[in-house]
Amino acid sequence: MTNTEKKIGDVVAGVDVGSLAAKSVIIADGEIIGHGLIPSGFNSEETGKSVLQHALNSAGVPREALKYIVATGYGRISADYANKTVTEISCHARGANFLYPSVRTIIDIGGQDCKAIRLDSNGNVVDFAMNDKCAAGTGRFLEVMSNVFKVKLEDLGDLALSADSIVPMSSTCTVFVESETISLIARGEKPANIQAGIHHAIANRISGLFSRVGIESDVFFSGGVAKNKGMRQAIAEVLKVNIVEPTFDPQLTGALGAAAIAWKNAVREGLCQAA
Repeated sequence: MTNTEKKIGDVVAGVDVGSLAAKSVIIADGEIIGHGLIPSGFNSEETGKSVLQHALNSAGVPREALKYIVATGYGRISADYANKTVTEISCHARGANFLYPSVRTIIDIGGQDCKAIRLDSNGNVVDFAMNDKCAAGTGRFLEVMSNVFKVKLEDLGDLALSADSIVPMSSTCTVFVESETISLIARGEKPANIQAGIHHAIANRISGLFSRVGIESDVFFSGGVAKNKGMRQAIAEVLKVNIVEPTFDPQLTGALGAAAIAWKNAVREGLCQAA
């Protein structure tokens, strides 16, 4: 059997359909060989199938080669194509453990919620706290702010890092912060200083979650907002922790965790050989 034949025979996938983006990761022999990321559509099932195909294309393997699929995220309830569905909290924990086995604390900021997660040495969740009551401090919140500043979402981090001071914000409510930001801009305050204040307001809100579950450095920052360098710096400063530098797209962590669980299940059920 050639190496290529063995990889095609031992392939599993994780699919994470979130509120803003859908992600998928392909694993063969316990190693990442492909991934995909697309905007979420109105049909969760079709979105999941589509991002899975994107990941398969990047891996260069056919759909029929998959031995096991785990789905997670908001769209997992419509994932009839998957063998199993798992909560996104468990998948983010397993994904972080796959990349950084020494990490015991995770911050996950997604499109519509944020979570503080504690995990054990095997990547199992031991405690968590989350805010899913409103969009404050989430990816959707930062999207609104990027429109107010008329900058790309991916540029908010660099904007905040260019600040020469931090403007305190009175709230993290999306509606109130948008109104407060417009008022501050009208008064001549620098957008960079306002954005730095917004990042620190979000970081302070997240610190409240960790007051409930505890925190242990080093910390892994998961989710699409983790790509925001300004947000990473603000969280490190407020929580006084070291945030590990990502070596893999942090937005794919949930999908990676789902794939890691798929691999473990496939091996346990005799569908794949242990790497």
